[in-house]
Amino acid sequence: MFIKFLAALILPGVLVVLFTRVTYSHILGLILTVALIAGSVYKGYTHTWLLIIVDAFSLTVGFAISRKMRDRVRSRA
Repeated sequence: MFIKFLAALILPGVLVVLFTRVTYSHILGLILTVALIAGSVYKGYTHTWLLIIVDAFSLTVGFAISRKMRDRVRSRA
């Protein structure tokens, strides 16, 4: 169970940043990551509300990092 919490804490945030780098849109990166998490919840891989809350926290942190990264790239140009 510890592995699931650790993965829920790290992976969604990393996925938001990765999808933001690939699509050049932080909103689209967030939407794609939420769709992946919704699919995993639907399939039954996320069992508890605590895991969903940790996923949401990681999504929020990843979204903030991707916005900061986007703003930094725009200020250089």
